[in-house]
Amino acid sequence: MAKRDYYEVLGIAKTATLDEIKKAYRKLAIANHPDRNPGNKEAEERFKEATEAYEVLSDEKKRQTYDQFGFAGIDGANGSGHDYSNVYRDFSDIFGGGGGGGFEDIFSSFFGGGSSRSQSRGQGAPDVGSSLRYDIDVDFKDAVFGTKVEIAFSHQVACDTCHGSGAKGGSGTKVCPTCNGAGQVRRNSGFFSVASTCPTCNGTGRVIENPCIDCHGTGLKRKQQKVKVTIPAGVDNGSRVVLRGMGDAGANGGATGDLYVYVSVKAHKFFVRQDYDLFCQIPISITQASLGNDIEVPTIDGQNIKVTIPAGVQSGKMLRVRGRGVTKLNSTDRGDMYIKLLVQVPKHLSLKAKKVMQELSEALGEDVAPKPVPFED
Repeated sequence: MAKRDYYEVLGIAKTATLDEIKKAYRKLAIANHPDRNPGNKEAEERFKEATEAYEVLSDEKKRQTYDQFGFAGIDGANGSGHDYSNVYRDFSDIFGGGGGGGFEDIFSSFFGGGSSRSQSRGQGAPDVGSSLRYDIDVDFKDAVFGTKVEIAFSHQVACDTCHGSGAKGGSGTKVCPTCNGAGQVRRNSGFFSVASTCPTCNGTGRVIENPCIDCHGTGLKRKQQKVKVTIPAGVDNGSRVVLRGMGDAGANGGATGDLYVYVSVKAHKFFVRQDYDLFCQIPISITQASLGNDIEVPTIDGQNIKVTIPAGVQSGKMLRVRGRGVTKLNSTDRGDMYIKLLVQVPKHLSLKAKKVMQELSEALGEDVAPKPVPFED
């Protein structure tokens, strides 16, 4: 299953401060901690997912790399997996006072209580817009050296008639008659009072008096747009380019989501890629393999380079050409190019060629009863 965007995991905007990141992680960690949810695998996975997101976004350098290149820029940065040393180094900072209410709020979150401040938090608050995904195919060579591609997509933008307010002619809003502006409705169940989001105002505490006829009160309209996307050199299948602020606009003036462009690289006729190295196969003749020779080999750049075949080379031998592979992400360095030599045996020989081959066979004293040899690793 594909990973979710780290900002989406924590439910924060891309411009969130470190304090906002801590608060968001603290809330998720409390709700999904394994000690609170024994045996709940889904909660455990959510806890791990939130912790991984916090480990990256709380680190300035990792966050910058992630913002520019997505998961492709940070995968493998910590070896075989994430070490959460940064997360757990100062747990008291996340779960202590820190402006989040301290352990009083933790106790409340575990047992369903909470002060009026925490209950009213978020009433009428802007909602972050949804992020969008766009899949694109690029040529093999463009993935090696980078390119620019124009794409067309559809996203939600603020309604230009009501300027995103959702109200007709500046009529504004009024207090929700169902919840009286609280954003919540309560029902009693035995000894408990259970609060839920108001179905009339969706928790905002206010309703629009006269909805805009163009957006039907949503404040948002769908728009077709074209944009040029820079595909960086070195991208591979599954790489992601993030266009910040190009997703759906948020309701109530909330931050706009992002557009994630996922790259799929077309196969090449001759070259195969492994990480940042390129591989190709070149056929050579028996005489070239026996005597050695200089040959010209094409590269992904479209140039021909001279390669020396050593005398007596065997079929399947790999020759390495440094710096002729794939350009590395966020770098000018390149991987290497590997040439696999395939010694070809002629299928048809002229009378003269047959005579020469017969003389060669006699001169070599070829073994007519060869013994098996072990496979090479």
